[in-house]
Amino acid sequence: MSKNLVIVESPAKVKTIKKFLGNNYDVAASMGHVRDLPKSQMGIDVEHDYEPKYITIRGKGDLLADLRKRAKKADKIYLATDPDREGEAISWHLVYALKLEDKPIYRITFNEITKNAVKESLKNPRKLDMDLIDAQQARRVLDRVVGYRISPLLWQKVKRGLSAGRVQSVALRIICDREDEINAFIPEEYWTLDVSLNVEGEKKPIIAHYYGENGKKARLTSKAETEKLMASLKGAKYSIEEIKKGERSKKAPQPFTTSTLQQEASKALNFSTQKTMRLAQQLYEGVDIKGEGTVALITYLRTDSTRVAEEAVLSAHDFIDKNYGKEYNQAKPQTQKNQKNAQDAHEAIRPTDVTRIPVQLKDELPRDLYRLYQLIWKRFVASRMSDARYETTSVKISAKEHEFTLSASKRIFDGFMSVYISEDDKEEEGVLSGSLSKSSKLKFDAFDAKQHFTQPPAHYTEASLVRELEELGIGRPSTYAPTITTILARHYVTKEQKNIYATELGNVVNSIMKEAFPEVVDVNFTANMETLLDGVEEGTVKWKTIIENFYPDLDEAVKNAEKELEKVKVEDEVSDEICENCGRNMVIKYGPHGKFLACPGFPECRNAKPFYEKVGVECPKCGKDIVAKMSKKGRRFYGCIGYPECDFTSWNKPTAIKCEKCGSYMVEKGARLLCSNPECGHSISKKNS
Repeated sequence: MSKNLVIVESPAKVKTIKKFLGNNYDVAASMGHVRDLPKSQMGIDVEHDYEPKYITIRGKGDLLADLRKRAKKADKIYLATDPDREGEAISWHLVYALKLEDKPIYRITFNEITKNAVKESLKNPRKLDMDLIDAQQARRVLDRVVGYRISPLLWQKVKRGLSAGRVQSVALRIICDREDEINAFIPEEYWTLDVSLNVEGEKKPIIAHYYGENGKKARLTSKAETEKLMASLKGAKYSIEEIKKGERSKKAPQPFTTSTLQQEASKALNFSTQKTMRLAQQLYEGVDIKGEGTVALITYLRTDSTRVAEEAVLSAHDFIDKNYGKEYNQAKPQTQKNQKNAQDAHEAIRPTDVTRIPVQLKDELPRDLYRLYQLIWKRFVASRMSDARYETTSVKISAKEHEFTLSASKRIFDGFMSVYISEDDKEEEGVLSGSLSKSSKLKFDAFDAKQHFTQPPAHYTEASLVRELEELGIGRPSTYAPTITTILARHYVTKEQKNIYATELGNVVNSIMKEAFPEVVDVNFTANMETLLDGVEEGTVKWKTIIENFYPDLDEAVKNAEKELEKVKVEDEVSDEICENCGRNMVIKYGPHGKFLACPGFPECRNAKPFYEKVGVECPKCGKDIVAKMSKKGRRFYGCIGYPECDFTSWNKPTAIKCEKCGSYMVEKGARLLCSNPECGHSISKKNS
């Protein structure tokens, strides 16, 4: 019998796909890319039509030799790399690396690794898509010329080890611009005035908020103005002018795209973008389930589309009918316009089988994989469900010529919220007495005047940065996570809690980029470049034309910067740790594995030691500092700096607050503080601490 060879990217997929195909198919993995541009040089021949010089990736020799042997035995070769431009390019490189130009080659793609999807793809093979391949080449070449021309300049003017990139440098600029906004922000004072009113026949007072005067909204800007208003309302009669009842609905969410998954996983699960993508890749490629073997749980994870296959929609509606009832099924599926730059090449991220409910897999999956699968499953099911409905009440209260308002809403039908409530949808519902009417008699109880100040824009988090990049059209689904990972690894930015801050080094690099390469870090220019690159994918733009128009300007800018830019010295951050060898204050430096402490007297004094981030709390055992550490598996924990003499450790961040019930120290647990004594279990809100 004839033998067919199927080549995929990941060895994890091999097991899953082998189950679906008979003995007539051999399945092997390329382990990602097999050819790339050389690391030792730019690898783009700028003198000869910008031709890229591809070489075999070091260490891939044995793998390619094995694939060549398998290919020789095969009658047909199916290239089943990922269904995106990167996967298309890997297939194209495999043709040349394995010398398959004269062999029958078939390109197959599937959005999910299920038996039906894989078998269907084999029935509908196609040729390699050169537009997709050229789109990947264009991005790779553009990124290479930006990185290899500008990075050496940064080494020369600042220090070695720095890098610039077509997308990463724009992301850094966005963060630095936000920091500038925050630093330049001047807070403005304003006041709010609430009035507590007793309602005849009711035990609880109602709280109304000051609206304005003579029907016009007013803003209280000072204490004097607020006190004058309160004085003018002394002895005023409060009466209900209007009660409006209505109904509003909250639309079911769309299923996840790459961007929205990264954002929600950050908010709800506290996952970094990199962690989210790593876990999603495992769910897509397949996990071992008892009695079933390796099973792919979600569809392809790199997508900017909210489209869902008709078969999956029907399956979801059937599941909702059986498990929740017909009233929970979406009467008319909502349509959602994708982002203006969305390619719509793939479906939204969804479970491969909606009947595989998360609770069935709880014991089969590691905790974080389970939590991410549960988030994706809930979001998809919710996206096919009916809207949540609320009964709303708004009340206008008059006092002399002034007006106060209050409003409340009560959920009367939970709809999709029976399955899924996003972090943004978690809201407090106001409660109003059902007996409140225009004839209700109100009696003044007390004023509550509060001073406030306008707040600067918030620091970016990974979630909000991804949203900003997507809205501006910078990068694509596959680039968000590596972009953020790179600027963190280069120490251009740092993360504290969830917030991202630009470091001194990041500000220096950004200043150089803005001065010497304004186009490279211009948001609009980069977004327009993305549109041109999408044009290559659509077959309307020649990829080398983009490089021809871009490179000469870049080359000239680099040459000018080499002559004109001054050398910048970035001072190391001084710590309060004293070098035990020479008495100097040690400085914080960055190595391949993160921060470490080094003596500034190098090379005379070569003392260096690990850097531990102090959390500002004394060890409850010995009184020394508690510091943040990393376990061998990369999980953050807290321990005494006096280890090994003191063995105190905690997975949760200790605080200086003592438990009011038993006196033990308390630890941070989400939005609450929890007593560290397991027998006590007392907890309080952080806000009340």
